[in-house]
Amino acid sequence: MRFLKLSLIAVVVFFSLESCSKYGKILKSKDVNYKLKMADKFYVDRKYRQAQQLYEELYPVFKGSDKFEELYYRDAFCFYYMQNYSDAEHFFKGFLEVFPNSSKAEEVDFMHAMCFYKQVPKIDLDQTNTGKTIGVMQSFINTHPGSLRNEEASAIIDKCRARMESKELRAADLYYKVGQYRAAAISYANVLSSFPDSKQGDMYKLSVIKSYFRFAKMSIIDKQPERFEKVVTEYQDFADRFPDSKLLAEAKELNNLSQNNIKAIQYEQIKTTTQR
Repeated sequence: MRFLKLSLIAVVVFFSLESCSKYGKILKSKDVNYKLKMADKFYVDRKYRQAQQLYEELYPVFKGSDKFEELYYRDAFCFYYMQNYSDAEHFFKGFLEVFPNSSKAEEVDFMHAMCFYKQVPKIDLDQTNTGKTIGVMQSFINTHPGSLRNEEASAIIDKCRARMESKELRAADLYYKVGQYRAAAISYANVLSSFPDSKQGDMYKLSVIKSYFRFAKMSIIDKQPERFEKVVTEYQDFADRFPDSKLLAEAKELNNLSQNNIKAIQYEQIKTTTQR
């Protein structure tokens, strides 16, 4: 068994060395058409690293020729398939600048946008690239209004917006969790402002009301009436914006409690003044 394993390793090493030797000969060849032919073969065989290296070497040779467009196109895709999305984005953009009227322009423009999408980070990291993805995908849709790729572009935009919405919501939830209720209220309001068409809009608004209610409850007595008034104001806005929401009853209860608290505090203040 051990002999068999060693034999297999030896075979693999042999063919690897043989392959490297053949590739080295291709690199050393002076026949540029042969090199291009082999680069295309590597590309078709999905050996993108070898293909890309040859394409890059052939740039100055075929630049300006009728073969340059396809070479540039495949070189850009090599980077994409190797998951080097930053360089791929650069090359797709370059292709569009060099060949703006190419029959491949629409596809390349979409792939340029896809490079941004492929670099979208985990949700707990900075989402700058997510915002850029939305921008380039929307630009693609605007530039190619009849494209069959627009449906996919729109779906990606929706995913990115949902991702950014979730990111902002997490920040607001964290403020609420640690008891920073005023910051939480402002953050929930910002989520609603940033995503006014969200299906969870009424939930965000209720969270604003809850946060301001807790903020008021934690405040000193002198500050409470003003802060409970903020709850009442936010409730009125909730009722206007989401009159059919299933969360309206809960929001109304917080409104009623706030009004009762205001009345109770005012009563105690009047009572104290009278006794003096």
